[in-house]
Amino acid sequence: MTDTVLSSATREVVIGFERPFVMIGERINPTGRKILAAEMAAGDYSRVEADARAQVAAGAHMLDVNAGIPLADEPAILAKAVQLVQSVTDVPLSIDSSIVAALEAGLAVYKGKALVNSVTGEDERLESVLPLVKKYGAAVVAISNDETGISEDPDVRFEVAKKIVHRAADHGIPASDVVVDPLVMPIGAINKAGVQVMHLLKRLRSELKVNTTCGASNISFGLPAREGITAAFLISAIGAGMTSAIMNPLHTEIVRAIMGADVMMGHDPDCARWIRRFREVPAPGAAGAAGEGAARGRREGGHRRRVS
Repeated sequence: MTDTVLSSATREVVIGFERPFVMIGERINPTGRKILAAEMAAGDYSRVEADARAQVAAGAHMLDVNAGIPLADEPAILAKAVQLVQSVTDVPLSIDSSIVAALEAGLAVYKGKALVNSVTGEDERLESVLPLVKKYGAAVVAISNDETGISEDPDVRFEVAKKIVHRAADHGIPASDVVVDPLVMPIGAINKAGVQVMHLLKRLRSELKVNTTCGASNISFGLPAREGITAAFLISAIGAGMTSAIMNPLHTEIVRAIMGADVMMGHDPDCARWIRRFREVPAPGAAGAAGEGAARGRREGGHRRRVS
């Protein structure tokens, strides 16, 4: 069994094969959000704070923090965002950037054990990111592409993931601290995208024995009723071995699907988490009325005729 342990200053989250699925909130990301990007670039983090609180309230176990704003000082903005989010919530964070200096700026101020998002299979990228992961005692997302691009052959993607895991080991980073992203492509453009990921997930779990994650919303890009497709994908992916995903916890259909999959996988003993989340609270006075109705039914039961 492989466990990836992540933490804030006060809370620990474990991604693992026999653990509940870990939901990583995706919304602190200015890509495609012009208002958020402008606010962050201007030093206004009020929307970042609101998004952090809302995602945790909706059930996110971790939050992804990204500050990819063109022509902005990404290292400074990412460090500030990390500090702010850690001041308003205690969930662990995924520090997300394609710029190595920004990753280091975020890691330098982070309290706990972060998840670095991400490293790919190019040698130059590996040799710039993995030393940071080791230096700060973090875990890392390994994306299954390299200088040749993203292969539609899941076995090629597996070999890239294997390379990253082995290279991480060379830097003293155990496989338990490498969370592989098998790369989810839009199923509207590549009809076999789901099948490819399921095949790869099974190999990653059985052969490399690593935990996995993905950008879940990629699967439904360009399609109507996206939440339905994403929910169906995540149920299938969890069955195939996926252990976490970067997703939108404000979409209740998706959260319900994930929690239902946890029940089916035996990762929610006695359905306790499901019941706590979805049990209907009786209206005032309803409990008494229900009790009286049940008692009346028992009293009358002996006089009812059995219909055959």
